[in-house]
Amino acid sequence: DQHWRPLIAILILCGLLFYSRNRNHWKKHLLYAWIIGLVVMGVLMRGGIFGLSSVETTQWGGLPLTLLLSVFGLTIAYPLGVIFALGRQSKMPTIKWMSVVYIELIRGVPLISLLFMGSFIFPLFLPEGVNFPTILRALVAIIIFTAAYIAEVVRGGLQGMERGQYEAAESIGLNYFLTMRLIILPQALKIVIPPTVQQLISAFKDTSLVVIIALFDLLKTSQTVLSNPEWMGFSREAYIFVAILYFLGCFSMANYSRKLEKELSTEEH
Repeated sequence: DQHWRPLIAILILCGLLFYSRNRNHWKKHLLYAWIIGLVVMGVLMRGGIFGLSSVETTQWGGLPLTLLLSVFGLTIAYPLGVIFALGRQSKMPTIKWMSVVYIELIRGVPLISLLFMGSFIFPLFLPEGVNFPTILRALVAIIIFTAAYIAEVVRGGLQGMERGQYEAAESIGLNYFLTMRLIILPQALKIVIPPTVQQLISAFKDTSLVVIIALFDLLKTSQTVLSNPEWMGFSREAYIFVAILYFLGCFSMANYSRKLEKELSTEEH
């Protein structure tokens, strides 16, 4: 009787994503809409107030969990990856060294290892009585993993910039931060839109790996439902439905990237 709560949360999240597709909407009111939407989603999913029964995060699963991990994981990982890409290109040895170590170390291990360490090994180093929700640990692992790959993609774009761009910025008195924000990053990020989206799509599909730390994502929830004798004969339909949802998510990201590239190219001309 509480299924309406995650359903409304999904509709709110999908509505915010759809509205955010239009760059003309990227204004202050969009930020307010996201803040209000996320608060409402949190209330619906967690409960405990307004007469809603409390639901522990360990009971979250299915499509809401997959969407939450994907949206928040990728949204946070992207700017973090850009920061590490800039760090790897930095002339400051300490920052460059730390960025290189982070990127190469994370890219050298599979996501499964990070999920496992975050869920089973990390808690061993915490003080007694201190614990973090499994969903939060999974989200952090996804962010850390994806950011390292995004950093390498963005670094390729930065290396593709001509030296003349930097010299032109210096000639008009721009400091490092203004040079990056106004001249270099807008061009570099545009160049790497296709590989960036490909990496985000891969990360979106990798969210299904959270099943190894006992989180019931969309696919695992479907498999659990199929273990019910009443639904055993619908395995084909269930897997097709899950495949369609993943396809829609991946196709939407790919289609939006093409639209964004086209808009940016039109603006240049």
